[in-house]
Amino acid sequence: MPSSVRLGIDIGGTFTDIVLLDEATGEVRIYKLPSTPANPAIGFLRGLDWALTEGGNVAEALRYVAHGTTVATNAIIEGKVARTALLVTRGFRDILEIARQTRPDLFDLFADKPRPLVPRNLVIEIGERLGPFGEVIEPLSTADVEVAANQLREAGVGAVAICFLHSYAYPEHERHAAEMLRERCPGLTVSLSSDVLPQFGEYLRASTTVVNAGLQAVVGSYLDQIEVGLAERGMPSSFYVMQSNGGVVASAMARQRPVYVVESGPAAGVIAAARLAETGAYADIISFDMGGTTAKAAMIQGGQPRLCPEIEVGAMATSGRGASRGRGYPIGTPALDLVEVGAGGGSVAWVDSGGMLRVGPQSAGADPGPACYGQGGIEPTVTDANLVLGRLDPAFFLGGEMTLNVDAARRALMRVAEPLHVPIVEAAAAILDIAIASMARAVHLVSTQRGFDVRDFTLVAFGGAGPLHANALAADLGIQRVLLPPGPGIFSAFGLMLADVEHDFVVTRLARFGELDHAAINAILAEFADRGRVALAADGVSPPQMEFSAALDIRYVGQSYQLPIPVPNGAFSPDSESLVRERFHTEHRRAYGYAAREEPIELVNIRLAAVGHTPKPATRRAEPRPGRRTPPIRARRPVYYPDCGFVDCPVYDRYRLIMGASVTGPAIIDEFDSTTVIFPGYQATGDQHRNLVIETVR
Repeated sequence: MPSSVRLGIDIGGTFTDIVLLDEATGEVRIYKLPSTPANPAIGFLRGLDWALTEGGNVAEALRYVAHGTTVATNAIIEGKVARTALLVTRGFRDILEIARQTRPDLFDLFADKPRPLVPRNLVIEIGERLGPFGEVIEPLSTADVEVAANQLREAGVGAVAICFLHSYAYPEHERHAAEMLRERCPGLTVSLSSDVLPQFGEYLRASTTVVNAGLQAVVGSYLDQIEVGLAERGMPSSFYVMQSNGGVVASAMARQRPVYVVESGPAAGVIAAARLAETGAYADIISFDMGGTTAKAAMIQGGQPRLCPEIEVGAMATSGRGASRGRGYPIGTPALDLVEVGAGGGSVAWVDSGGMLRVGPQSAGADPGPACYGQGGIEPTVTDANLVLGRLDPAFFLGGEMTLNVDAARRALMRVAEPLHVPIVEAAAAILDIAIASMARAVHLVSTQRGFDVRDFTLVAFGGAGPLHANALAADLGIQRVLLPPGPGIFSAFGLMLADVEHDFVVTRLARFGELDHAAINAILAEFADRGRVALAADGVSPPQMEFSAALDIRYVGQSYQLPIPVPNGAFSPDSESLVRERFHTEHRRAYGYAAREEPIELVNIRLAAVGHTPKPATRRAEPRPGRRTPPIRARRPVYYPDCGFVDCPVYDRYRLIMGASVTGPAIIDEFDSTTVIFPGYQATGDQHRNLVIETVR
C-alpha cells in the first residue's frame, strides 16, 4: 500500500484528466476519459473509481484530492444559475441595465450587451444611503426590507444579492438586511457585496455579487455530489477546488464563494507551468494550453504568473479577453492573467455567409465530439483536420484505447471543402492555419500587448492538442524554444497537486500619497492577516506553512484604473511609501508607455493574499543512459507539412526519448495522452526533467 498519495482530477469540455501521485516514490499514473457534460460529477467519480482500482488500497493513503472544474463558467454561459434577485440603494435600480459603456467592438453602435443575470423586476430598491467614507446619510429602512422579503417569497426567488452604495466602508446596512431576509425567507441564499468584494466601483461590485449569488446553489449541488461520492467510497468528503487566482481552497469555502472558482479549469495548467519554470532554466515562459474545446495562453515572468484584478465571465470564447470585453459579466476577483480562444481540438470549422472559412468558437465537445470519434458528430473539427493530414495515428489515439475513423473525418471536411471549391487536404491545412492564427493572437494579448517581447520567452505547450500545434505556433511567433512537459495531456491535472491554498482579502480606502495614515493601513493588513490565519487553519495549514503578501492598488489622481504594487515586507511606513511610489511609476511606464512623476498619486485598494504552502512532490529527473542517442523508429506514415506536402515521416515513442536523445524533423512523437509534430528544420531533445525541448537545428 502506498504511504501517501495525491489525486488531481481536471474536468475539461472534452476529456477528464486524472493524475495519481505516490509522494514516497514520485511515481505518477495518468488516465483520461471522456467528460460527461450533462453532469460533470459523474466524470469526477469515474476518475476516482479508476484511481481506487489502479492504486489498490489508495483510499486509506489518499491525503490530498484537488479538482479543477468549469461548472461555474458553464452555468453562466448556459444560463443555468439560480433565480436571483438584487437589493440596491434607492435610485440605483438600473445599475445592471446601464452597466458600462464598454462594447466588444468600439465602432459597433448596435452591439448587444449580455442580458443581466437579474431581470429588472427582481431588482428591489431599499431606502438607505451611505457616504464614501461610511458615514450614514440615511438609515436603513427596515420597512423596505420587509416588503422586499414578501416580494422574494412571491417570486419564488432562490438567491439574493445585496449591494448597497459604499457598503465596503460600512457593511452594517447590508448585514442587517441579510439577517432580516434569512429570518423571513428560510432557505434563501444571500450574498453580500461587503463580503464578496468590499471595494469601490458600484457596478463591478454588484455584478460580482450577483454572479456569486446565482452560482451558490449550482456549485453547492455539484460539490455535494462529489462529497457524497467520496464518503460512499470510504474517503474524507472534504477536498480542494482550484480558484481563478491559481490557489486552491477547501470545498466548503468554494461553496460559499463560487465566484472565486469561475476560472478554475484553466488555472491549474498555469500553476504547473510556473512550477516547471522553477525547476529549469526557463524563468520567462508563455504557457500554452490547448485542449478539446479552447486554447489558453498566459505569461509567467521570473517564475511567477501574472494576476489581473478583474475578468469577464459568461462570454463565449473569442480572440481573447482583451477583445471580449463587454461580452460577459465583469467580476472583480483576482484571477490569473489568461487569454482564452475558441480553438481547441474539437473546435468546429465552418464557412460563413461571405464564403470565408472560420474555426470556432463552437466546439463539438465530448458529446458527440469530432466526427472521427465515431459518436455521431458530423461537423469538421481541428482534430479531424489533423487526422486527415496524417498527424494523428487512428489506431493509437489515447495509447490505442480509442480508434479514430478517417473516413468520417474526410466526410466531415467535405462540408467546408465543397463550398470553398478546394480539395479536402487543402481545406484541412487551411483549418489548422486559421487555428494557429487564433492562438497567436491569444499569445500576443498576454505578451506583446502587456509590453513584453514574445521572442524573449520559452513556449511551454501542453493539453491534449498543445504538442500537435506547438512547433507551428512557435514558428509563427518567432519563439526560439518550445518545451513539452512529460504527460502534456494531463499537465493541468498535475498542476492541481502543486497549487498552494490561498485566500484573498481586499478593501477600498481612498487617500492621496503624502496624506496616508500608515497606522490605519497596517491595522487593516493585520486584520486581514488574522482572518487569513483562521481561514488557512480551517484548511489544515499549519503556521510554518503560512505566508502573507500585501499590495496596494494605486493610480494617478483622476484615472479610472489602478495598478497593484507589492508592499515590502508586508508593512507600510514612510520608507516603504517612497519605494511603493517609485515602483508604481516604473510599472505604469512598462504597462502604458509613460510615467507622469510630477502628477499626484493615490491609494485605492488595500490587498492581502494569505497563502498556505503545500508540500511539493519532488521532480523525477532522467538519468543519462548509454546507448543510442536517437530512439528507434516505431513506424512510418505520410504526414502533411506546409510547403512540403505529404512526407514519409518517422514516428517515435516519447517514452524511448531518454535524456540527451534527439529527433530531427520532420518527425512525429507519440505518447499516451498526446502527439508531438516536429517540423523540418527543428529537432526535439530530451532534457534532465523528462521534457522535450524543440529548437531549430543548429
